[in-house]
Amino acid sequence: MTITQDDLKRMVASAALAYVVEDEIVGVGTGSTANFFIEALAGMKNRIRGAVASSEATAMRLRAHGIQVFDLSDITSMPVYIDGADEITAQGAMIKGGGAALTREKIVASAAARFICIADASKLVQRLGKFALPVEVIPMGHAVVARKLAALGGIPKLRMIENQPLLTDNGCMVLDVHGMQINDPAALEQSINNIAGVVTNGLFAQQGASVCLLGGPAGVQTLTF
Repeated sequence: MTITQDDLKRMVASAALAYVVEDEIVGVGTGSTANFFIEALAGMKNRIRGAVASSEATAMRLRAHGIQVFDLSDITSMPVYIDGADEITAQGAMIKGGGAALTREKIVASAAARFICIADASKLVQRLGKFALPVEVIPMGHAVVARKLAALGGIPKLRMIENQPLLTDNGCMVLDVHGMQINDPAALEQSINNIAGVVTNGLFAQQGASVCLLGGPAGVQTLTF
């Protein structure tokens, strides 16, 4: 029997339930792996208070499964945030934002005591950067930001959908930066965030994952950082 990538995502999504604290609120990410987690979480929805969503799409999916969605400003504590990654290193630094929810993901993650990353084993890399680095930008400044990102050695490309610039839930644009040499993720994260016009970038290194559940043919591997 062939194990598919979706099988691996379901595997780690189910394993992540062990990190959900009963009678508390759980932060939930955005993307295909997070969607599998929402399906798994629905099975224990009566044992949690509810969830905080990192995107409008996630909020809609949570509500469709009967899970109460809280506004982040209305809660005072959140034990865990559970989300996928586009790339992750053995040190817990990640690239996220393939689903264009990077800013809200970073905000919700920052409010949680622990970040549990769930991913298939193909996402584990020695060095970040093969996956294009998303950078969310204020629309009026996207061209200026793109030039400064190019000066850092990347090739920025405005993310499009149906021949129009993609807009995030925040009404901003996303520049996907290809070809970056990311040897020091935390330093690059700070440098890019210091560019005027940048909302945030998809490097999660200054505050990376606490635990990563990696799904492979042999089962779930747990990395603790």
